Amino acid sequence: MEIFRYSEKETRWLAARDPVLGKAIAKIGPLRREVIPDLFEALARSIVNQQISDKAARTIWGRLETRIGEVTPATVARLEPEDLHGCGMSLRKAGYLQCAARAASEGRLSAEEFAGLPDDEVIRRLTALPGVGVWTAEMLMIFSMQRPDVVSFGDAAIRRGIMRLYGLQTLGRTEFDVYRSRWSPHGSVASFYLWAVAHRKEW
Repeated sequence: MEIFRYSEKETRWLAARDPVLGKAIAKIGPLRREVIPDLFEALARSIVNQQISDKAARTIWGRLETRIGEVTPATVARLEPEDLHGCGMSLRKAGYLQCAARAASEGRLSAEEFAGLPDDEVIRRLTALPGVGVWTAEMLMIFSMQRPDVVSFGDAAIRRGIMRLYGLQTLGRTEFDVYRSRWSPHGSVASFYLWAVAHRKEW
């Protein structure tokens, strides 16, 4: 299992820049977030997981592995949509997964190439794939590519974490961007703590 790489350097920087977030970091302590370095696998899992429970997603992924072994662009591309549907996913998701496999096989889903591109260009290229929206692209940037400065406005838990932490009743895009710029260039680590704040019963 690989973990998102960060250290006290980033958390100290965030605490110095934003004392409110700094108190949350001190209260919560170090966080370990698993990443999937293989970009195709990360995208495939994201597609499978869309709009279903974690338990259902694990079941479908297990069936897929039983059917084809390692889930790679080549093994997925050999299947018909009906074969993927037989693993429990919808035909629409099956189409998304096969499009992702083709993109990876053709070099359009290359983590090495993406590494030299700015975030907005990576988002543009990922969202050109069927079934990949901005939120999915941003999650891939964090949990596969380990990009350091991603705070997603489209993530409801991120917004809820900001509102709980700062005592806000509403949070518009303009105000959100002020917070996000405050945490740059370590926004991804800030995101981890905002998720933690959002999911605690009390704060």
